[in-house]
Amino acid sequence: MPIDKILVSIFGLLSILFTFWFFFMKKTNTVQAEGSIDVLVEGGYKPDRISIPYGQTTKLVFERKDSNSCLEDVVLADFKIKKPLPMNEKVAIEITPDKKGEFDFSCGMGMFHGKLIVI
Repeated sequence: MPIDKILVSIFGLLSILFTFWFFFMKKTNTVQAEGSIDVLVEGGYKPDRISIPYGQTTKLVFERKDSNSCLEDVVLADFKIKKPLPMNEKVAIEITPDKKGEFDFSCGMGMFHGKLIVI
């Protein structure tokens, strides 16, 4: 077998393994919120997976450090909330979930995402 076919086969196998790991095995961290949690808005949301208690008011405090115009708003569609996020200012959003489950939040354009997990 010629060397070019061996190299292509190895590269293809490594690509398949990386794709499998990235989409199916990559671990995501969920942060537990207790009353209040700070969310840094810089190239996305940090943390982007937040666990909050069912039936209790939780304050999400967003602070935008990224000048990307997409991140100018945060949208929590399931809670009917859309708030502007001015640069370098803290914006507090209080929510009291009335049902358990997973709820997405995103930027105004839907390009950056996070998840609230109500337990």
